[in-house]
Amino acid sequence: MTNYSFILQDLTKSFSRRLIFKNINAEFNSGSVYGLAGSNGSGKSTLAKIIAGLLSPTSGKVIHKFEDKEVPMEKLHDHLGFVSPYLVLYDEFTAEENLTHFLKIRGIEIDNEKIKTLLNDFSLYGRRNDLLKAYSSGMKQRMKFIFSLIHSPELLILDEPTSNLDIEGKDKVYEIIERESKNKLIVIASNEESDLALCKEIIYVEEYKK
Repeated sequence: MTNYSFILQDLTKSFSRRLIFKNINAEFNSGSVYGLAGSNGSGKSTLAKIIAGLLSPTSGKVIHKFEDKEVPMEKLHDHLGFVSPYLVLYDEFTAEENLTHFLKIRGIEIDNEKIKTLLNDFSLYGRRNDLLKAYSSGMKQRMKFIFSLIHSPELLILDEPTSNLDIEGKDKVYEIIERESKNKLIVIASNEESDLALCKEIIYVEEYKK
């Protein structure tokens, strides 16, 4: 199992005068699934973005560690896989072209066997040569999971991971989350009961608004 962790220290976020959350303190360690829960607009996606380094907190900090060494925020993308409904893929490329382009940008050697395995895992191998603009919203959501896993990150942050997925798609995602959680640290931001049922511990964001 990888040795990855992060700590939230007095984490606070406001937008203008609106307080999103205040003084969140928590520790997350690999080998487990954690939840960020709350109603729509509660701030769970904001918290997920701050953990992922996509937003800055108003005060407090997030400390990431790999093998007991602190990870600089500019290097966090090497350790992180991120899934969310607001991520954008290249509609004018095929699934395989999207993945190879992504790997080239990251400077990672293209592993065709791994690409094939992941496309098969998410039942997309037969559509690998189709342009993404022909994909349904559920197929694109599955592609986002492949993007999050292709570089073998130690941390997965999944914001509304089952958005746009049918029952079969959800079952496949849950199966892969269970498999990956044995070696990775996984954080799920969701208000879906079935998503949160996978979590060992849950932060309820609305409890940190006072």
